[in-house]
Amino acid sequence: MLNRRSFLPVLPAMLCYNIAHAQGVVHKTLNGRLPLLIAHRGASGYLPEHTLAAYALGIDQGADFIEPDLVLSQDGVLHARHEPLLARVQLEADGLTIKRSADGKPVLHRTDTSTNVWQLDKYANRLVIKQLDGKPTAGWFAEDFTAAELRADVRAQERLRDFRQANNAFNDRYPIPTLAEVIELAQRRSRELSRTIGIYPETKHPSYFKGITDAKGLPRMEDLLLTQLHAAYGNNPDAPVFIQSFEVSNLQYLRSRTKLQLIQLLSANGKPYDFQISGDSRGYQDLARSAGLDFIKAYADGIGPHTQLIVPTDGRRLLPPTELIKEAHARGLQVHGWTFRAENQFLPSEFARGSSPAAQGDMAAQLRVFVEVGMDGFFTDHPDLGRAALKALTL
Repeated sequence: MLNRRSFLPVLPAMLCYNIAHAQGVVHKTLNGRLPLLIAHRGASGYLPEHTLAAYALGIDQGADFIEPDLVLSQDGVLHARHEPLLARVQLEADGLTIKRSADGKPVLHRTDTSTNVWQLDKYANRLVIKQLDGKPTAGWFAEDFTAAELRADVRAQERLRDFRQANNAFNDRYPIPTLAEVIELAQRRSRELSRTIGIYPETKHPSYFKGITDAKGLPRMEDLLLTQLHAAYGNNPDAPVFIQSFEVSNLQYLRSRTKLQLIQLLSANGKPYDFQISGDSRGYQDLARSAGLDFIKAYADGIGPHTQLIVPTDGRRLLPPTELIKEAHARGLQVHGWTFRAENQFLPSEFARGSSPAAQGDMAAQLRVFVEVGMDGFFTDHPDLGRAALKALTL
């Protein structure tokens, strides 16, 4: 059973989990401390994402927080997956028909499949087409499996299977972890390392899941999440927890029920899905402006913007930074940027090294620019490189 006494005492200020401040270095972050390092889906540059192994490696590589994206099983258990989809397949142009190869097998979506369920004949009949945030999407969905089925049969696979090919060596080894297991890992490693490891859960597609739980008469995702987090960490704004979402109304719902810190995620384009449903005309770029930040301040403790909203790029090089961090800090909002990845494909070409898209470039150089403008934390697939870059800034 989770026990709030089983983790290290939380320091008075929320952002005190890293040790760099002890060296007397003052940074441009909201609290003057070194930015938080968040292992994005674990150390997902090295192991299949959202596995206990990937989270543990991220911790060992120096992460302050580990990030579990959360979805629901059929029986209402929170599991760590990037999407409700356990595996995704391609659709024909009509959006109504599953695309199949000459042998009749569904054509796999090769960048949005993170488990082996597509290879399990016993679950072939659970391949379905659903409307996910208003778009037809085909595959095997977590909410169509019980927690027992997920544990017994389903194993993680590398989601970027054609890009991070070395990670495929670890396919089919690791079960899909529950939120309870992620919390237990963070608290146990906190005790072993004598430093606090926080968790940074994201509620995935909350409107979609609310439709499912309402139809079944089950508790909604947010209530299940708070029950576990409050049991483990207390209802305390200084707890080593951030809850994040790309939608707005679920964060507002959470604000009325918890003192834990909330983060409004901001994509570079588009709009929150709940805004699409309600007819709200604002998009993420509107929320990143002064009036939008005033709106966010009413229910959240910070923002999680795409890197393009902080320091844009034309694809080749970084452009001058925006005023987003300055405006957010003026309102007391933390800024946690996403996502920093080491491979050339994800970097502006000025930081690329070599010609292979999969080769590692100079992520540290990119990161230094964002730290210089005052970013309070960042998500990275490569926590070791992120920690080395931060350490270099304290020398």
